[in-house]
Amino acid sequence: MQVLLAFIVVIPLVGAFAALLPAPPGLKGKDPDQAVLRHGVTVTGAILVAAIVLAAGFDHDHPSKMQATTDISWIPALDVRIHLGIDGISLPLLVLTALLTFLCALYSYFKMPEGPSPKAFVALLLVLESGTLATFAVLDLLLFFLAFEMVLIPMYFLIARWGGAKKQAAAWKFILYTLLGSVVMLLGLLLIGLKSGTFDMVALATDNGRGLTSSVQVIAVLAIGIGLAVKTPMWPLHSWLPDAHTAAPTVGSVLLAGVLLKMGTYGFVRILLPITPDGMHTFAPYLAAFAVVGIIYGSLACLALVRPGSKGDLKRLIAYSSVGHMGFVLLGIASMTPTGVNGALFANIAHGLITGLLFFLVGAVKDRYGTADLDTLSGATGAALYGRAPRLGGLLAFAAVASLGLPGLAGFWGEMLALFGSFDPADGLSRPAFLTFMSIAAFGTLLTAAYMLMVVRRVCMGEKREEPQLADVQTYEFAAWTPLVALTVLAGLWPAVLLGLTDPAVQKLLAGGKS
Repeated sequence: MQVLLAFIVVIPLVGAFAALLPAPPGLKGKDPDQAVLRHGVTVTGAILVAAIVLAAGFDHDHPSKMQATTDISWIPALDVRIHLGIDGISLPLLVLTALLTFLCALYSYFKMPEGPSPKAFVALLLVLESGTLATFAVLDLLLFFLAFEMVLIPMYFLIARWGGAKKQAAAWKFILYTLLGSVVMLLGLLLIGLKSGTFDMVALATDNGRGLTSSVQVIAVLAIGIGLAVKTPMWPLHSWLPDAHTAAPTVGSVLLAGVLLKMGTYGFVRILLPITPDGMHTFAPYLAAFAVVGIIYGSLACLALVRPGSKGDLKRLIAYSSVGHMGFVLLGIASMTPTGVNGALFANIAHGLITGLLFFLVGAVKDRYGTADLDTLSGATGAALYGRAPRLGGLLAFAAVASLGLPGLAGFWGEMLALFGSFDPADGLSRPAFLTFMSIAAFGTLLTAAYMLMVVRRVCMGEKREEPQLADVQTYEFAAWTPLVALTVLAGLWPAVLLGLTDPAVQKLLAGGKS
């Protein structure tokens, strides 16, 4: 198991290097471009299989225990160690990352985005996967920072070289926002390590802040929280996200929404909640307030974009919806209760599945119509996807109702548990304030339903016109999208699959390392 986890983290880097080498004669196929795209599918597929084997071998009776651990001294002078391990919190995110990256590689094999050589594209995709997997597997604060930063450069180039209109400006905005947030975060991580005498996340979580004064914890939460909030993204640090999503290629949007945003909220749960509990207690009401503002703001922005005549871009609308959905994740974390934090972790996975599917579908619609502009798509009487491409229209409607939190699908449970956590927050937090936050967030769910149903009406419905049929869902699209649909239904009907993993780990985390 130790070797398997190390394999999962390191092999994408090896695969990225191999992607840049000339293809062996026997593996070239029709041409070198096809060979390197096949290489990307093979490597990401091997990582997915390894992640599934790791999940199968995981001790599900003790999900709060760190498993498959590796602990090797790396920089003795700073006591920095190559420390890897997974528990019930990180395992679902690890598997989600491996799944989405494989599906993106598979999709790109058949539908490569327009841009430079596939060699660089595949190499960047694999470096991005390695950095994301490492973020969820490392147990050292400095290694966490390095992994956290490792994903920025490949995502920058994926947007800047393979993106659409205004890609350069969007890529620069993405990199500047995230790098500036990361500089502040590094100062907070160094403060914790130097004041406590260790960068070991397990030891720090077990200590539960007892080795740090309250003032140090408050400063650390402020510094680290800003860096994590930019990546989440939390209102008002979200403005890089809509531009990045609008410009990014389809697979870039899928990975950005499905995986990269989770790194920020994972940092809140893995670092700030257990290591700086007093600091989090101080900032929790403010975090909750920003979260609910983000929920309402994201929903109102989506309603403005979906309104006829607004020239709203469908990809931009889904990006703003992510601001609202991640607001529920932050609200659950801010409650500092097992119920709320479990809801946040569940909503993380649900958002990755559903929004990843939405971006795949919107990319397919854009490919067929040549635009994602809602006014152009709907025309005078609606795009009528139900009539022109019924399977594509049905999948888009499914993803939309999953996103709005329909009971029985994955989006429902995370938001509901986050609201329950706010109903009865942790001791010492103002219950009237959190009841207010809960009420505002609940109103946000109604706004979400409104704009998602408007999207379905404008894009999927409409009068049948004398126009040629659109190409319906292709075989490779079915292959890339079916796992996301199936897991969305499975998580909605059987939430214990995820909650059984996360709950014991969360209970231990909030209890200061005691099971």
